[in-house]
Amino acid sequence: MQRCAWATDDLLCAYHDAEWGVPLHDDRMLFEFLCLEGAQAGLSWRTVLAKRERYREVFHGFDIERVARMTERELERALADPGIIRNRLKVTATRDNARAALGAIASHGSLDTYLWSFVDGEPLRNRWKTTSEVPATTAASDRMSKALKKDGFRFVGSTICYALMQATGMVNDHLVGCFRHRQV
Repeated sequence: MQRCAWATDDLLCAYHDAEWGVPLHDDRMLFEFLCLEGAQAGLSWRTVLAKRERYREVFHGFDIERVARMTERELERALADPGIIRNRLKVTATRDNARAALGAIASHGSLDTYLWSFVDGEPLRNRWKTTSEVPATTAASDRMSKALKKDGFRFVGSTICYALMQATGMVNDHLVGCFRHRQV
């Protein structure tokens, strides 16, 4: 079975086969991916994926309202937890992004509606043959990044936004030779 080249071990294969690129419309899950993609900045996705369960515990299952209410004391406890990436800016950005997400939900009805608006509500289907063809950013991720920053989100550069778009199925970047390309 042929997979995208980055699916190199059991953890990454399981993620690739079951989640990556599948259109996602659940606000809580979209928020989770937004936060985890931001936590990944400068690191490997595998590192974040291995810590995802602990992130879910520390950040209240990524319940947006609950994360938005996290206190400084809770954030300090999170910073001491070896089960997550202990970068102060990334940890505090999670709470700040929850607050920004609540604003986006109030303005747009849902985080889903807001984020998917950057692809007009429909997945973009690419037909890349090699990994080297897959871009790190696109005009859509540039627009998303600019809008998210304007709305108070942090750790949402264009590369992070494009990774979010890939992970949540806003774009299908499975290579055409990958068995998942046609499935998603």
